[in-house]
Amino acid sequence: MLYVIVTGRSLLWVLVSLTALLLMLSALFSPKWLVATPTDVTVQNKTLTYTASLGIYTRCKIMKNEFFCSTIAVRGLATDSDVFPTVWKTSMVFICLGLTVMCLTVVSGLFSFCFQSIFRKSIFTISGATQVFAGMFYILGIMLYPMAWGTTRVQSFCGKDASPFYPDNCGLGWGLWCATIATILTFISACLSVPAEKSTSSDKIQDQIYEGRTLICLA
Repeated sequence: MLYVIVTGRSLLWVLVSLTALLLMLSALFSPKWLVATPTDVTVQNKTLTYTASLGIYTRCKIMKNEFFCSTIAVRGLATDSDVFPTVWKTSMVFICLGLTVMCLTVVSGLFSFCFQSIFRKSIFTISGATQVFAGMFYILGIMLYPMAWGTTRVQSFCGKDASPFYPDNCGLGWGLWCATIATILTFISACLSVPAEKSTSSDKIQDQIYEGRTLICLA
């Protein structure tokens, strides 16, 4: 018989996992990892202020008095390293690996409302352990990003004094902070998998199963 078991702790675990996943996705495609100083541009006798920015995958800059955003990885990992630094390629690979793992754990978290184990192994335990690996991939990706700040690409954007872990005239944008928060939430969700498992196997749950209930919701 199929039982649908939802507890406050299991629901919290799924929501935190989903939030971490969405935050990292937003960070990956955000051009706001490095933010340059604001620039004034005169267009049709009007002075507009724009702030160019550079992310791990996209950028926003001014060209011919127009402000637009585009990808810097036109050909993916095959893009020239002068345009898309090799370190950033590696960083993106690690972050994508982490995102893949987190996608799987979010899906398994949704299935955990109906199936608490796979091959006699707890879904919560397996998912929590894999989320730790996702967090480690994120850390590697984030730490690699500033190692490319000494490349010609970043120096032309932030200043000639830019070097690894020193952005010179650029500031850190919300995209980088978003990735950091997503990493922290990933480890938090891994920790939450333990109380989530305990809540779905408590005596209260067993009592309601013995009473013949198939939809069980507990705080």
